[in-house]
Amino acid sequence: MAKNTYGYIRVSSRDQREDRQVSAMRALDIPERNLFMDKQSGKDFERPQYKKLVRRLKADDLLYIKSIDRLGRNYGEILEQWRVLTKEKGIDIVVMDMPMLDTRIGKDLMGTFLSDIVLQVLSFVAESERANIRQRQAEGIAAAKARGVRFGRPPKPVPDNFSQAHRDWRRKKITLKQAASACAMPVTTFYEKAIQLESQFQ
Repeated sequence: MAKNTYGYIRVSSRDQREDRQVSAMRALDIPERNLFMDKQSGKDFERPQYKKLVRRLKADDLLYIKSIDRLGRNYGEILEQWRVLTKEKGIDIVVMDMPMLDTRIGKDLMGTFLSDIVLQVLSFVAESERANIRQRQAEGIAAAKARGVRFGRPPKPVPDNFSQAHRDWRRKKITLKQAASACAMPVTTFYEKAIQLESQFQ
């Protein structure tokens, strides 16, 4: 029998709701003090509440998570954390959405073998989904840029004396460096702005 029962909850951002995971944990009568929650990406295990939970866990404790992707989304790191928790810490883990991932049952060789296969498949799926999310984000950004949507900080306006400095430079009254200095701009920035200005009249 487990010494203490814990639950771990993770949502990817502060905007996401954790209600479904919390409700599932409370239905198991897990003490409130034994529920740990991070509102953070699952790309790695540098999460404050997860680290605090791991420090608390002792041999024969029982840990519940709602689904494998709540533990994380990095294939290699999920497998490593699973090994640390079950082998080094000596705890049991129950993945509520996947009954085969319950280390309390099937502790014989075949049960462990099947559990390891399921874990590896699900971990791979979790990381693949994370990669798909990144791909969709990149495609969305590219599509937005194609529509003319601008990202990042808006460009600084040119100083009032830019046009005069530009004319003097083009008429060879002053050097490029002097023109940029007069506008308090780096040489490369002044030159870039000059080209942009000239392209408007071509």
